[in-house]
Amino acid sequence: MADGQKIQELTLEDVMGDRFGRYSKSIIQERALPDIRDGLKPVQRRILFAMNKDGNTHDKAFRKSAKAVGNIMGNFHPHGDSSIYEALTRMSQDWKVREPLVEMHGNNGSMDGDPAAAMRYTEARLSKIANELLKDIDKETVDMVLNFDDTEYEPTVLPAKFPNLLVNGATGISAGYATDIPPHNLGEVVDALIYLLAHPNADLDSLMQFVKGPDFPTGAIIQGVDEIKKAYETGKGRIVVRSRTSIESLRGNKSEIKVTEIPYEVNKAVLVKRIDEIRLNKKIEGIAEVRDESDRDGLTIAIELKRDADAQGILNYLFKNTELQVTYHFNMVAIHNQRPERVSLKVALSAYLDHERDVIKRRTQFNLNKALERVHIVEGLIKALSILDDVIKTIRASQNRKDARDNLVKSYDFSEAQADAIVALQLYRLTNTDVTQLEDEADSLHTAIIEYRQILGDSAQLNKVLRKELKDVAKEYRNPRRTEIQDQIEEIKVDTKVMVADEEVIVQVSHDGYLKRTGIRSYKASDESENGLKENDFPIFLQKLNTLNHLFMFTNKGNLIYRPVYEIADAKWKDTGEHISQTIGLDSDEEIISTFAFKTLKETGHFLIATSDGYIKQTEFAALTPGRTYKKRATTFEKAKSEATRIVNVIYIPVASDSQAQDNTVLLMSRLGQGLQYQLDEVPVNGARTTGVKSMDLRGDDEVVDLQLVNEADTIAMVTQRGSFKKLPVKEIPVTSRARKGVMVLRELKTNSHEIVDFIKLPMKTTPLEIITARNLIHDVLPEDHPNGGRYSNGSFVIDVDTEGVPTSIRAKILPLTLS
Repeated sequence: MADGQKIQELTLEDVMGDRFGRYSKSIIQERALPDIRDGLKPVQRRILFAMNKDGNTHDKAFRKSAKAVGNIMGNFHPHGDSSIYEALTRMSQDWKVREPLVEMHGNNGSMDGDPAAAMRYTEARLSKIANELLKDIDKETVDMVLNFDDTEYEPTVLPAKFPNLLVNGATGISAGYATDIPPHNLGEVVDALIYLLAHPNADLDSLMQFVKGPDFPTGAIIQGVDEIKKAYETGKGRIVVRSRTSIESLRGNKSEIKVTEIPYEVNKAVLVKRIDEIRLNKKIEGIAEVRDESDRDGLTIAIELKRDADAQGILNYLFKNTELQVTYHFNMVAIHNQRPERVSLKVALSAYLDHERDVIKRRTQFNLNKALERVHIVEGLIKALSILDDVIKTIRASQNRKDARDNLVKSYDFSEAQADAIVALQLYRLTNTDVTQLEDEADSLHTAIIEYRQILGDSAQLNKVLRKELKDVAKEYRNPRRTEIQDQIEEIKVDTKVMVADEEVIVQVSHDGYLKRTGIRSYKASDESENGLKENDFPIFLQKLNTLNHLFMFTNKGNLIYRPVYEIADAKWKDTGEHISQTIGLDSDEEIISTFAFKTLKETGHFLIATSDGYIKQTEFAALTPGRTYKKRATTFEKAKSEATRIVNVIYIPVASDSQAQDNTVLLMSRLGQGLQYQLDEVPVNGARTTGVKSMDLRGDDEVVDLQLVNEADTIAMVTQRGSFKKLPVKEIPVTSRARKGVMVLRELKTNSHEIVDFIKLPMKTTPLEIITARNLIHDVLPEDHPNGGRYSNGSFVIDVDTEGVPTSIRAKILPLTLS
């Protein structure tokens, strides 16, 4: 090991922490965040300084961008040329910055996200307003430091005669910090600065009389004054930015949505594509065509609608689901006193004023020093002209220039600076006129010196100068506000009718849980029996519905599955459709027992629910309306007492008059042949996650098999486990009270007694019944072929349980739909 060489043992944690700390400090201060004083990042500052130093200003001809980039990279910013050119280009894009600092000839990009042409093709120069950022930089107004190779000096900040941080905003991401400062209107910000200059203790409300809110270069509409105030108060907040739109009428009862301004930093091409995808994917109905009609005169997106389309409804949907409306997040972070800081509006304005005071002081001191130097020379020249002959004689007698200077200092008490100016004086200046001019110059210099000293010695005078300069900038560059500000954030309500094609469809739900909706045309073109279901599956619900209807499916384990009809898989009539378990997790032995369709989700009726273990309740429709997670999980509509409990039936009771309600009675039957009937109003209304009250007094291992809502004119049909079918008039069962045992509706046998499997209220129309067996076989029964039986009869055998299987349920046959 060589002498003097040392090896340090350091932990990786210490080394990484130290290196990353240095790296973070570098990118925070030297790359990503703007300075609060001039609102510029280092690369932007170097671009402006280099172009100004090179004479590439607004009053000169354009120069190739590549020349400017090369000069910046070679002298001040030793990074990639692409990053420099990108920063230069952004400062020229009038849809990115409120007041462009660079003018560019050629393709400098577009709102569609197109990149600028290569730097060898474009030409650039500083804009006129950029000169205001650089004004007086040659008067020692800001600190200058050596560049990366110590060959040039560059400024640490620009004099900035207007508050660029707020006017052009900033965006950037560094280590642990990010910034999003929106652009503002120059005139408004300057007015606020002038007010703050006169009222240093002004509160935020006073300042917001002038700075109403951001003023985006792309215009649009800001909603939410309270959020703007919060952002200005804390430096962090969010506002809603909405496109400027209008609805125009077209011929043929059509209309068109015109978009003329879009939110800040939204890619127009992506926005148009997104709207067109919504049209193609038919996420909403009514959009006929989407066109980008933007040209040199301005931005226009035309959304042509179909005949009789709901224009406002479609627009609301687009506001909610596209970047026609966005949320802009304030995060006003800037380098303040050499460190990153989230600043309020007042802090940003105050910091700028402090910077400008410092610039004016330094400029005034520079001008004062120059004036004092010059007045000293002028006074020496006047004195020399008053003794001109002696001065000339002394100069002629001198050996050289240095000797002449020394002799003048020695003979006439001139300073060395005065003597140098006298020696350098040209002969044509030795006239009476020039003496007069020198005396006038001396007078003006003395006046200026007094003024400079007043500014430096009196803060009121300094503020007066600052106020005048701010007013001059505002007078020159003030322009109207582009972004409209609205007090409140408008709540967007999207009508389902806008999102869904309003059409009639056929909806089928099968016993095994398959759902589908089919167009009328497909249904008519197919045989009704070719319903796409498996051999042992069968439909339990088949209706003609509207796509705007709502489907409620109740399972035997207390789960409610909700689907808007338009969300059910659209399939041909010959297709199976989708299984409910694809989106909802259900048990393998869980079945859909009742299905209802509703026109709205604002029904006011009740659901009557009964369980196998003898509980019953009514639940309001409103208590079962779907939540946000209906697509992924079912809603509980009944809290079961045990895992063996099953819901035997769910009946929907629409709102009825009192007279109608009195006719409705609840009829329950148990497996061991007990029948109980009582008034509906004995069943209380309970919530969704409750069990309810006792419905029937069950003895031993008996259980409720079904529930029906009947009146005394009805007839019921029941089926037993031995395959017997029986019809029984409801009036045979007396109306008593809830929670009683009931009366026998079967004749007891000594051996192999009949047990009720299921019962049903006979439909008003002559409709066949279907008895389903444990082997998933279906046996048709015509009720009119069987006479009514008494309470003590067991009916007649209709099913051979040995060959067909034990009956499990009975229901009215679902007949093919009659479509006009």
